[in-house]
Amino acid sequence: MGTKLQGKNAVVTGAGRGIGREIAIALAAEGAKVVVNGVTRTPEAGHELPPTEETVAAIKKAGGTAVANYENISDFAAAEKLIKFCVDTFGRIDILVNSQGVVRDRMVHNMSEEEWDAVLNVHLKGTFNTCRHALGYMRKQNWGRIINMSSVAWLGSVGQANYCASKGGITSLSRTIALEAGRNGVTCNCIVPMAATRITMNEEVRAKFKRQYEEGTLTKQVYEERINMPGPEYIAPIVVYLCTDAAANVNALSFRAAGGTVGIYSEPALVKTMHKDHRKGEKWSVDDLAELVPKILLATYVNPAPPQLPGQEKK
Repeated sequence: MGTKLQGKNAVVTGAGRGIGREIAIALAAEGAKVVVNGVTRTPEAGHELPPTEETVAAIKKAGGTAVANYENISDFAAAEKLIKFCVDTFGRIDILVNSQGVVRDRMVHNMSEEEWDAVLNVHLKGTFNTCRHALGYMRKQNWGRIINMSSVAWLGSVGQANYCASKGGITSLSRTIALEAGRNGVTCNCIVPMAATRITMNEEVRAKFKRQYEEGTLTKQVYEERINMPGPEYIAPIVVYLCTDAAANVNALSFRAAGGTVGIYSEPALVKTMHKDHRKGEKWSVDDLAELVPKILLATYVNPAPPQLPGQEKK
């Protein structure tokens, strides 16, 4: 057992399987006491315990401390109970990791309201709910670490509008939390993981990647990366690092974690502009924009999804 997080208490959501499970185990291995949160109360086929209980058992077997919790963080009041459960059980909450996940893939023009709401409620609302309730404790004690799971889907992904929107929202939410709570010793960062889990790598997902590659919406490099994803155990080390005192001044960032790769995303920036002096009453005309936008702002731009020309329709 390590000691980097000795005396710290953590809540990890979605910790029954996949990335959340690996993070919970890794935090406990460095001395943190962990509340392992999940919603599945029954054992899966071939298992004796529910997923959350299995994670707790693995932590205890390795000499760590963990308890299970089944609050549904999509519910505001239930998320409050989860955070309070950590405080009541261990004395305080120091670390919050949001790794809960669900997908309902569909093209926008076919997506139902239920499919949209289901994903936004779990990912974006669930992340807000837990952060909202944890921040009160963390600000008062002038110490806290929040790590939220984003996704490369934040940049856009065909057939995942709900998931993409939720991850983009989580990224912006996390940056806002960092700016608001940083002065109180609380950091908030995002992880953009790539890992093979039951959600990200199953037969349906493999078929989707193959279809996207054949359609030309995925490059060969991206396609091969996705079908050969490394396991979730590679995500945990950067999360643990961000929870330590060594990362006290690391805030409002999005880290890429994929196998042996750890990286950092740039912040969005205004890269090209054109000007008229509005103080002198100057205003762009539509004709001006039609002439100059392609020449100046879009000089190197390539449409990522151009319309099909006659004769290019799929058979």
